[in-house]
Amino acid sequence: MEFNNKTVWIIGASSGIGKALALDFARLKSKLVLSSRNIDTLEKVKESCMKFTADCSVVPLDLEESATFGEIVNKVIKKNKTIDYLIINSGISQRSLVSETPMSLDRRLMEINYFGNIAITKAVLPQMLLQKSGHITVVSSIVGKFGFPLRSAYSASKHALHGFYETLRAEHHKDNIKVTIAIPGRVKTNISYHALKADGSAHQQLDDGQAAGISPESCSKQIIKAIKKEKKEVLIGGKELTLVHIRKYLPFLYYNIANKTELK
Repeated sequence: MEFNNKTVWIIGASSGIGKALALDFARLKSKLVLSSRNIDTLEKVKESCMKFTADCSVVPLDLEESATFGEIVNKVIKKNKTIDYLIINSGISQRSLVSETPMSLDRRLMEINYFGNIAITKAVLPQMLLQKSGHITVVSSIVGKFGFPLRSAYSASKHALHGFYETLRAEHHKDNIKVTIAIPGRVKTNISYHALKADGSAHQQLDDGQAAGISPESCSKQIIKAIKKEKKEVLIGGKELTLVHIRKYLPFLYYNIANKTELK
């Protein structure tokens, strides 16, 4: 019942994990706000959500256009009065060697995955402080816990999110602001298709590991369970999650695995 009639704003709701979250929160009778760059796809997600909830709106948002966030947040508040849950799922991945990756690509991934992410949080935070409550969930990645070949900029951007949101949580715990960092491993989405290669083009392949990953629907349910329990962090995935523990407790073994990873 805790999500019933609560405003849940999902950034990156047009596909994959974000779409699954939208449908699950719709079933929980939340007041949904769906955002991404792709308006047409968002409208289709909205249509599916409206089978379960009567309150669902589409608000286009591009994480590279942070100058627009103030106006967008005001629009959401005007309609919904509160922003109870903010879930930031949007981002872009990478498949390129450090030696071949131009700085322009590093900067673009940081702009979307980090700067755009924290900019929308900073735009929403004053409203949460005003209403004296709020729960922010950011979708990171298993490579936010360690570096891994072909993902230097992506991994760096996810590492940065952990530092920012852990600080935000510590600074505002007395203000009843909750923060959950969701850390998925392999989830069968299109993220590897859209991952950027060194020349800026799309990878256009479904990675083998990702193809064997859990479904977005399974990931969504685990994220919502973590939000409900007010977990600070949650690891989501399959056997690949053991790498997080190997990196922490058996670093020599992690280095051996990373060094043997095929670079393609």
